[in-house]
This record gives sequence, structure tokens and C-alpha cells, in this order.
Amino acid sequence: MFDFLLSEQGKMRRHAANWLEVADRVYKFRRDELTEVQNQQLLAKSGELRLRLKEKADASRLKLAIESLEDVLRDTGGRIYPTSSLVENVEFFLVAAIVILGIRAYFVQPFKIPTNSMWPSYYGVTHESDAPGEPAGALRQAWRFLTLGGWHYRVDAPADGELLLPVFADGTVAFTQVPGRTAFVFPTTKREYFFRVGGEDARIVIPGSGATTEDFRMEKALHDMLEQHGVLGNVQQTVGNLSSRRRSPGVTDSVLTFTFGGQRAERRVYWIPTGRTVKRGEPIMSFDLLTGDLLFVDRITYNFVRPKVGQGFVFHTRQIPDIGEDQYYIKRLVGVPGDTLEIKEPVLWRNGTPIDGADAFDLNGRRSGKYRGYFNAPPAGRDSRHYLFSGEVITVPTDSFFALGDNSAESRDSRYWGFVPAKEVVGKPLFIYYPLTKRWGLAN
Repeated sequence: MFDFLLSEQGKMRRHAANWLEVADRVYKFRRDELTEVQNQQLLAKSGELRLRLKEKADASRLKLAIESLEDVLRDTGGRIYPTSSLVENVEFFLVAAIVILGIRAYFVQPFKIPTNSMWPSYYGVTHESDAPGEPAGALRQAWRFLTLGGWHYRVDAPADGELLLPVFADGTVAFTQVPGRTAFVFPTTKREYFFRVGGEDARIVIPGSGATTEDFRMEKALHDMLEQHGVLGNVQQTVGNLSSRRRSPGVTDSVLTFTFGGQRAERRVYWIPTGRTVKRGEPIMSFDLLTGDLLFVDRITYNFVRPKVGQGFVFHTRQIPDIGEDQYYIKRLVGVPGDTLEIKEPVLWRNGTPIDGADAFDLNGRRSGKYRGYFNAPPAGRDSRHYLFSGEVITVPTDSFFALGDNSAESRDSRYWGFVPAKEVVGKPLFIYYPLTKRWGLAN
């Protein structure tokens, strides 16, 4: 790689060493197939070149010895020499793949934060709304894609008029599932949302998101859009009335066909007047979806050192029955065998005192910045049927750990599915290498 830094003499000595390596391979792998004369010639020419190297011969003498050895190798090399560029490339990539797989299996593993359960310590998929009138030019989009993994989404008004938002009877924003592809290749399911302006519909398709609040939800982007234009309160009140089976003035309804889970069905939607007037071609909403944090996981340390309370840790879920899937999760370790744990909102207590060992504990305990504290029960609207721990003191059993997300309000963690078997721990977060934000660097 750095041959350009070498002198002519240095380059020739490196070439000579490479030729001797090829000759040694030929002799080791083909000497039983070669005649005695061929073996003697190969050894003689190799010995001559090796002697020139030992004598520190000049470049011209080394070149003559290399050419002499090359003549013999053409006669004796078989499939080893001469080697085609295709074979060399295949061999190189095969060796590289083996090395990478070995490193990934035993030392360092790449990992993508799948949800926002550890937010704001680690980010899952998030969104950033464009400010009204902010240009979303091609250069800006390209830059945000390269540095933040941002995909831009925008939907424009099809006509002049008031923006109407469709919701179901329970107050959730209406959407339908449509087929799509990930990376333009792999089939997947996406979500299509729609708006109505002046009697015409405008549609936007985004990646399919989970039913839980751990994933990006379109409602978050809609909340930003409505708040930016000063109409959020009115819309929330109108939707709240609808959920209470009271219809506000101006709300109309219609029956539309939707697709969920591959099944088509008719459902009634209610058109909520937002109070926002838009013009044809004006953006109804414009935002970027930003990739979750990509980081390296240290797989070797926990083979020798026991995980410590306060550390983020990655583990397999295959032995956790209430999860039911073989995935990798990342949470924060809050309890080891023998620990007693209790949540006195917003503080997490361990062994009778407020827990320490990580900045996230203190920040959550004070509800500082973006940290919202620890919660005993799921927030309003979350399914609490499988909530295991609700205010009582619990004790962590032998060979188990207790895991919580830093984003307690939106994290499905040990409060829902119980303890993490110690043998399922994979490693600890090491380094966030993408996106290129202030979080880039050593993981906390």
C-alpha cells in the first residue's frame, strides 16, 4: 500500500520477498507432483534469490534473480502460479470475510438501535420537521442523508382550502398498509397516510412502524406540524370530543376501504377540520426520518468481567418467553442477582437508596432535560395487561439481570417481560460510529 514511500532498492527487496513466498507455497503444495529435477531447480533458484537478499544486493542483481526464479515457477507452479486476477480477488475477499466474521463473532459486533427505548442516551429512528418556509433543497437533503442517514418526506396540498385530517372513531390517525420495498429490493409493508384539501386527497407513504410508541409514529410528525401552525390545541380538543362520542361542529365522516395485515375492510373515518388553510402546491408537512444510532458492541469484555449496574448492555431475547422472538435488545443494567429494586416516581431505588452508577439515573431522577424519569405503570393508552411490576419491591434472582430503558415511559423492558438470563448477555456498547452527531464517539 505504501510502496510509493520506498526507495527503488526497498521496492525490489519487497518484490523479492513476495516471490520467495510464492516459491515456498509451490514447493510445499506441489513437490510430490514435480519431478526431482523440477524440485531441485525450484530450490536452487529460491536459494539464490534468498542469498541475494541476505547479501543486500542492489536492485539490478535482485531483479535478475527474480526473473530467473519466475522462469522456474512458470514450469512448476501449476494452479498456484501464475494466478489470475480473478482467483487473487476471490481469495482476498474470502479471507477478508472470514476475518470479519471472526471479529464480529468474538470481539466487536455492529448493532443498530432499533427503537427509542433508550432515548435520549441512544436514538432509534427519529424525525426532524422542517420549519414553515424552510427550503428542502437537493444539496441539503443529500448532506443530511450522508451525515444523518436522513430520508426526506413531503406531501403538498392538491388544492386551495382548509386542511382536513382523517381519524378513526377511537381518535387514532387513519392510515392503510401498502406494499413496498426496503433498499429497493426486499418486500415490506409501508403505511400510507392521507389528507383532504378542497375535496381532493393528498397521500404520503412512510416505512411501516410498529404499534408501540417505541418506534417512530406519524402522530409525532403530525403533532409538530399542527403545533408549528398554531392549531394543535383545537385539533386535540376536536379529537378528544370524538373519542368521548361527542362530535364537534364541522366534523364530517365517510366510509373508506383500508388494508391491515393483508386483509381489506371498510372503516368509518371522521374528517377533523384543523383550522389551517393551505394553497395548492404548499407543503402540508415536510420532515426527515433519521436513522437510529449505529454502534459497535464489545463482545469480549463480559467473558472476563461481570456486567456492572449502570452500563448499557446488549442481550439475546431467545430465552425470555414473554418476548417470543430471537432478537438483540439494548437496555441499561439496573439490577444484578440479590438486588432489591423499587420505583418511587421519578426515582429508581436500588437496595434502599436512589440508584447510582450512570448519568442517566441521576438525569431521570431529576427529570432533567430530555430525561422524563422512571414510571411504575405504563402511560395512558399503553397496554398494561402484561405489566409485571407496578410499585412493589422486587428482588433479582440468581443468574439474572434486571433491564430498564432510559426512556421509561416508552420502553418495553424487564417491567413487562421479566428478567434477563445472565447467559444471554452479549456485550456492552462501545462506540457510536453513525450518524455524525454530537453522540458520535464512545458510548455511555
